[in-house]
Order: sequence, then C-alpha cells, then structure tokens
Amino acid sequence: MLRRDMLKLTGTTVAIGAMSLGVVACGGSSGGSGGSGGSGSTTLRMGLMVAPTTFDPVGAEWGNRLPYYQAPYDTLLLAASSGEIEPYLATEWSYDESETELTLTLRDDVTFADDSPLTADAVVTSMTRFKDGSGPDANYLASVDTVTAADDHTVVITLTQPDPALLNYLTRTAGLVLNPAAAENEDLATNPAGSGPYVLDTSATITNNIYVFTKREGYWNPDVQHYDRLEMRFIEDTTAMVNALQAKELDYAKLANAETFAQAESSGAVLHSNELDFQGLLLLDRAGTMVEALGDVRVRQAIAHAMDREALLEAVALGFGTVTGQVFPTGSEAYDEALDERYPYDVEKAKALLAEAGYADGFAVEMPTAASFQTAANLIAQYLSDIGITANYVQPGNNFIADMLAPKFGMTFMALEQNPDWQLANFMISPTATFNPFGYQDPEVDALLEEYLTGDETTRGATMKALNTYIVEQAWFVPFYRAQGSVATNDGTTVTAMLPSNTLPNIYDVTPA
Repeated sequence: MLRRDMLKLTGTTVAIGAMSLGVVACGGSSGGSGGSGGSGSTTLRMGLMVAPTTFDPVGAEWGNRLPYYQAPYDTLLLAASSGEIEPYLATEWSYDESETELTLTLRDDVTFADDSPLTADAVVTSMTRFKDGSGPDANYLASVDTVTAADDHTVVITLTQPDPALLNYLTRTAGLVLNPAAAENEDLATNPAGSGPYVLDTSATITNNIYVFTKREGYWNPDVQHYDRLEMRFIEDTTAMVNALQAKELDYAKLANAETFAQAESSGAVLHSNELDFQGLLLLDRAGTMVEALGDVRVRQAIAHAMDREALLEAVALGFGTVTGQVFPTGSEAYDEALDERYPYDVEKAKALLAEAGYADGFAVEMPTAASFQTAANLIAQYLSDIGITANYVQPGNNFIADMLAPKFGMTFMALEQNPDWQLANFMISPTATFNPFGYQDPEVDALLEEYLTGDETTRGATMKALNTYIVEQAWFVPFYRAQGSVATNDGTTVTAMLPSNTLPNIYDVTPA
C-alpha cells in the first residue's frame, strides 16, 4: 500500500444520471477549435451540463462538476485512467498493520495561488472542514477520527475502523486541499483558493453561465497545463449543447443522452465514452414496510424476470451500452459474468413466482418519474402490467432524489454510478448507504461486509464476489444495462483517456489534438 514513484503527469495518465433541463445560451468563441485565444495562447471551450453550487471544497461534488474543482484545486491523490490510484500532492502513503492509521508524505515544492507554501497544516484544515461540514460527500470521511500534522510535510489520519475506500475518496472531493488562509473568506463560495493549475477569472465569470479560468504561472506540474484559458460553459439543455458543438462554439461537450450521439458525430465530432452508470430498478423496500409485496424475495425475482433488458437498452439508450444483471462493474473482482444471465426475460416464470408468493392477482406500487426518464417509465409500467403489477407514477419534480431518499417510494427507476467495491457497498448496500434509504439490514450481508473489512488483499476479492452473488440472488436491484456515457470533442481537441470512475475525464487528459 505504499506508492513512491511521483512523476510529472502527462496527458496519458463517476454519477447519478442527468435529469432534463432548461436552455442556457452558449455565446461565441474567444478561441478556435482547440482554441486560439490570442497571440500564441490556447483556449479550451467546454460545455458542461451542471454549474458549480459552490467553490468551497466543503460543498464540492465530483461527477459532472469535476472540472470546476480540478482547475483551481489539487487533490491529495489522483484517480488515473488505468483505474489505479497514483500520487499527486501526496508522494507516498502507507497504512499501519491495523489499517486504522494512514500516513501521507506531501510534496515540498507546491504553493497556493497566493504563493504561500503547501504544508501539512493545510491538509489538516481541509480534511477537518470537510469532515465536519454538511456537504453532499461529507460521509466520505465518516470513518476518520483525527487528522494531524506530524511535521510540515507529513499527515497522519487516524480511523475509527478500516476504510478500504479512503484512498479513492482522497482522489475526489475529500482530497481537495484549500489554502487555510482562505478558510474564513466570505467570498470562498465564488472565489476558489487552491494550489491547482488554473485560477478563476472572476471578472470574466458569469454565475450559472460561464466560468473562466486562466493558466497559473509557477504551478508545480506544468505538464498538465495544456491550455492558457479554460471556458466552462453551463448548458443545461441537451439540444442546446449539441447545437453549440455543431456550430463550433465548443471544443468539448458532455452529451447527456444517446439521442445526441449520432447528431454530434454527424458534424465531425469525436465521441469519447465509458460505461460508468448502470440503469435499472432499485427495489428499496426489501423489508416490505411500505410495499408489503417487496418484502418477499420471490416478488423481487419476479420483477427481475419481467424486464426485457435488451429491449430496454435499445429503446431507452438506443443500443449504446451493455446489458447487465449486476451493479458491480466489469473491472471489479466481484463481477461475475454468469450473474448477467440470472434473470432472463420470462413473463411466465415471473407470474409463477408472484403466484407462489401469494400475489397471483398482482398489486399496485407507487413510483417516482421525471421527464428524462419517461421512455423508461412507460416500458417499465408495461412490463410490470404484463405480470399483474400496476405502476402508479408521481412527478416529484426537483425533489426526485430527496423524495426517493426520504424515503417516499418502495421502488424506483434510477441511474447510478458503479463505484469501486467498498465505495459501492457504502453507496448502495450497507445499512447506512445513501441508496439504502430504508436502512435495510440482512445478516448475511452484514457478515460479508465485516469479513471484507477485517480481511486482507488476498481474501477481499472473493468476499465481495460472494456479496455480489448474494444480492443478485436476493434481487436487491434489477439492473438493465450499463449505459454509455460520452463527451464529444471537435477538431483540434481530444481526450487522451476516459476515467473508469467518473462521467468526465480528468481535465489533465483533455488536450490539443
């Protein structure tokens, strides 16, 4: 668990599915494709589907907001496109034997944008603020007890229990390092203060429209500063996004749905893709406290058999993706190809299971939906109807996620990212997981999670595979497919590598072609 080989990075080193949205105009270019923004300068014009809610790392989110934070801030560790965790601000890391004490060694040549040096105290301030804050990812540091500075360039993190996902969290929002001198700044939400490769140009930035960053002179890792200027344009409407790309007003664009893929390619844009998210049903009320029928595993298995995954992939994602029956990604040791075939489309089998469970006449279930999910919602309702289950949809609007997690629904269609193993378990499976809003517990699952936590590298893969097999057999989820996510680039711009763990690539991997 020790990494020392910190090298300067070159260009060759994840989210809840998007809801549909309103239109934001995309202005003209200050640079060309790949961007000529002035005498010998380069500009990258990026189309992003969300705006930052704050530049204070306490409230930071990764996923579609990754570029807003990677530009002004550095992370302690780096998630590489290979799937490995690499050094960044921290050049070395090691755990003690109990895996409850993590020691980080920091670079000694890093400065913040105001030229003050990065020290261990900055990391202590940043992680403590993040842990004690109320941001969306604060639970990343739930296992952290204390963060202390052993000396100017050594940080010691003490845990209440081992957390195999902690290193990964330090490549994301929990690893963002703030200049401690700015911790109390009243304008921190709109004016970031980090050690990153770019500085926000507040005079050129228009909130909820365009965010402009300029190259920072004296940055410790100039090999990742591929542009002199970054223009991050918030374009909420999917049609407006692809239109701006076709009009050459953007060099790079996040494409939110499959309908825009062919349109982008027809104009000469190149797609760069991964399969980060799975889409399918979350059968959340596994104890049957709200929807009694869902407490019977045979009912959940019936629902799994009722879904024609191939047809759903073609109709909803236009074939852009891969059919699956499990929530763990293909790169996980938990993944088992055979589990993708556990629930073939079989209406008669589904009806027989319902009858065996005492629901031969079916039942009704209330589910949330949203405009961007309408095609999927209609098909799901039809498949459920075919086996006697009535889906009654409600429209929570902007409260879709909040109402789901309240919880107000026993089951729902959803798109969720496929995380690394322990992170996924704490995202969807454990009793305290975000997407286990009923807090459902199963003794077998609890035992496997404990076995993983107390195991070592030689046994953890087998333990997680056993967990995956069990939750598939118990039909906790009904995944349909892993959906292709894409960003598009115009001539003069390319993406050298997509991340397996995020919907967007690292900004370091977006380069002039």
